[in-house]
Amino acid sequence: MNGRYLIILIAAIISTACSENKKDISNQINKPNIIYILADDLGYGDLSCYGQTKFSTPHIDALAKEGLLFTQHYAGSSVCAPSRSTLLTGLHTGHTPIRGNKEVRPEGQWPLPDSTHTLAELLKDEGYVTGAFGKWGLGYPNSEGDPLNQGFDTFYGYNCQRLAHNYYPYHLWDNDKKVILDGNSGTNKEQYAPELIHNKAMQFIDKNKDRPFFLYYPSIIPHAELFAPNDYMNRFLGKFNPEKKFKGVDEGENYKNGGYGSQENGHAAFAALISLLDDQVGELVAKIKELGLEGNTIFIFTSDNGPHKEAGADPKYFNSNGNLRGFKRDLYEGGIRVPMIVKWKGKVKEGTTTDHISAFWDVFPSFAELIGANLKNNTDGVSFLPILLGEPDKQKTQEYLYWEFNENNAPVQAIRKGDWKAVKFLDKPLQLYNLSTDLKEEHDVSEENSKIKNDMLHILKNAREDSPDFPFKYKQE
Repeated sequence: MNGRYLIILIAAIISTACSENKKDISNQINKPNIIYILADDLGYGDLSCYGQTKFSTPHIDALAKEGLLFTQHYAGSSVCAPSRSTLLTGLHTGHTPIRGNKEVRPEGQWPLPDSTHTLAELLKDEGYVTGAFGKWGLGYPNSEGDPLNQGFDTFYGYNCQRLAHNYYPYHLWDNDKKVILDGNSGTNKEQYAPELIHNKAMQFIDKNKDRPFFLYYPSIIPHAELFAPNDYMNRFLGKFNPEKKFKGVDEGENYKNGGYGSQENGHAAFAALISLLDDQVGELVAKIKELGLEGNTIFIFTSDNGPHKEAGADPKYFNSNGNLRGFKRDLYEGGIRVPMIVKWKGKVKEGTTTDHISAFWDVFPSFAELIGANLKNNTDGVSFLPILLGEPDKQKTQEYLYWEFNENNAPVQAIRKGDWKAVKFLDKPLQLYNLSTDLKEEHDVSEENSKIKNDMLHILKNAREDSPDFPFKYKQE
């Protein structure tokens, strides 16, 4: 080969390589950043855009005004760990590895197995930098379920759900390093964990603004201890009388070890907490706008289950479940139906609402379709990307949604199929409700709808696989 042709060949190879490199870079740039904000025990009625009237949530309301509000979105479970497990695995509680809050002392919960392919791993494989900031609850430190072993490049916050009951903890985790908070030693309350965590999340955005990132933000607000910074408390003191007083744990071995601290002004503290969360959401949005990333960033805001009644919380006073039946730990609507808002400037139509029925396990296939990734494992979910892009005619629907829950020795299952909802306690007859006419689940119509009842019983029997770690049966006391 003479020199002239050799030069041409080399130039062609370089040109092709540069073209491919540009294509790769272009693909990276076009992959939207994902910010998934998961509130803790925030009820369906706890946001003003969902009907809350005693206080307002202007920044979260702005997400709804600039995006899409879901009216029929469901959490993965009615408590923390299994709900998060369904989100990160794309599997409902009949299949997901973690189906309950199972603790491992001295710190942490039962771990996701190493064989699990998580949402974070999917995104990481597709070139995303991944960070989790807040409460984990899916594996004790350094276990196979540790966030660093489940696809997250960065983690800052509480590993353990029990310790996340407390807002002034003795320590947090920075990746695999235990960070002692000296300002919280003894009975001191100087370092407020939600603010520390929020600052780390903001830094993560700054650090990774030039590459696609997945920011998973599982806040601890508003569960469970009703403690908020003084400037937030002062906004609401005296506005919700008579106040709800709570005598909690202020000393002893459970102090800052899962026990809830006392609160004289529970109503004010609850409103203050959600106001703080609302401001933090506003700061995340403002940061993305400041960096010029708004058109290439998708925000999702939701909650892990219905409102709790612990630590002096008063969900009836605030109508936190939005007039739905039940609370946290129930598989009635109030325990599992949650807010979800999606904002993606230029892609999701502003100020819209959808009654599309969806659940946490739909998020995994939705993100996979969003970025054009192939799923390595089957999921129980159906992508809701067509709904986000305003193409409802292309949207597939679930045949049914399934939940199971076994806590307090009361195993229960639930099915949502179209307008029908079935709730079945292990030792009791199936309850059947038509949500189109009975959203509050007040009238059991199982006797007059025997065919639908039998169909639901068949689904309940076949929708799950047994789990040796979380057996669905009465626990031996």
